[in-house]
Amino acid sequence: MPVWPPCLPLPNAAFYGKIAAIFIFPGERIMLDREGYRPNVGIIITNHRNEVFWGKRVREHSWQFPQGGIKPGESPEAAMYRELLEEVGLLPHHVKILGRTRDWLRYDVPSNWIRRQWRGSYRGQKQIWYLLRLTGRESDVHLRASSQPEFDAWRWHEYWAPIDEVIDFKKDVYQGALLELSRFLHGLESLEHFHVRQQRQISLPDL
Repeated sequence: MPVWPPCLPLPNAAFYGKIAAIFIFPGERIMLDREGYRPNVGIIITNHRNEVFWGKRVREHSWQFPQGGIKPGESPEAAMYRELLEEVGLLPHHVKILGRTRDWLRYDVPSNWIRRQWRGSYRGQKQIWYLLRLTGRESDVHLRASSQPEFDAWRWHEYWAPIDEVIDFKKDVYQGALLELSRFLHGLESLEHFHVRQQRQISLPDL
């Protein structure tokens, strides 16, 4: 496994926060903190052009980054590698860790999106985000590595584009993660420049 980047300290026990409860459902155990947030990891995979992996959810028209819950007793890094394999089919030697967010980023899930058995306890996700570089081949990506695939299609996308395209309640977290992790990428245009360029393209007349 890659060595933890020296500029990013290993999390200690306080890093996880106080766990208020572990909910046990068929086939899964869910940790929630005292505020009702589930510890989770998000994964941004980049290529040498600083484009990002953008996955289409199975049988849906929505796209997002890989993400998943941290299991009881699991470190964020271990959860990241597990989700990377389950959702994208990549192994640790296929990627290099470029960085991670220093603290949790949180979003609330709308009540109509929350599973019935979680209602009253679950509020949303708190996430540590990892920025990875794909060092393997694109052919190493295997979306059906798990018996329950998360994605049925994927493509490379411009680094900042997911902020505008992800579902509304995740937008602030996506912007926070992409902004914080952008410092690990060389030659990346700023978010402001990206938005200016997008506006110019929209305003171009059809010829």
